[in-house]
Amino acid sequence: MKICGTPLAERPRERLLGLGPAALTDAELLAILLRNGVAGQCVLDLAREVLSRFGGCAGLLAATPAEMRTVRGIGPAKTAELKAMVELTRRALQEEVASKDALTSPDAVRDFLRLSLSALPHEAFMALFLDSQHRLVAADELFRGTLAQTSVYPREVVKAALACNAAAVIFAHNHPSGVAEPSRADELLTSALKQALALVDIRTLDHFIVAGHRVVSFAERGLI
Repeated sequence: MKICGTPLAERPRERLLGLGPAALTDAELLAILLRNGVAGQCVLDLAREVLSRFGGCAGLLAATPAEMRTVRGIGPAKTAELKAMVELTRRALQEEVASKDALTSPDAVRDFLRLSLSALPHEAFMALFLDSQHRLVAADELFRGTLAQTSVYPREVVKAALACNAAAVIFAHNHPSGVAEPSRADELLTSALKQALALVDIRTLDHFIVAGHRVVSFAERGLI
């Protein structure tokens, strides 16, 4: 790993092994993943440029493979490695939500939804189906729409929940516009879904809106 003449003990990989990953900056952690710089630019400077280009870690994680490859020094191999890292993180969070009460793991739920939805260029509607202990049974993208809207059908949501034998549901959808605030249409849809599910004794616990790195909870806003 070429680090602009940095002494060995101060290089990112050695610092991580000696001090732990929490001691490293975002650029140092990314430099370890990138491994090599490009002509005239060491890997640490390349990492800083990448983070600057995408507006930080959240922007990088949400970037598409095509967007990543616009950066000199990030080809198909490095793009694949970064995307694989994101997917492994998403799956680890899904396992955490599945093994614990989702209501006692709000950060894990938010991070899982952020990684699942924030990068999508179109609106998508997802349901987290939970058992009686509020542990995750299934996480399904039920509907997919355009840049601005998605059509959601309560009857299909109820069918999917019954098929999972769910006792409760958490809904989530993304706003590709980057505005995380719930719309009046979002509130009306949530109310309709809650009423439909209540008829078959399934509780609606929350509805999250994901917009970039922001995740807004209906329950926290008193909208459920």
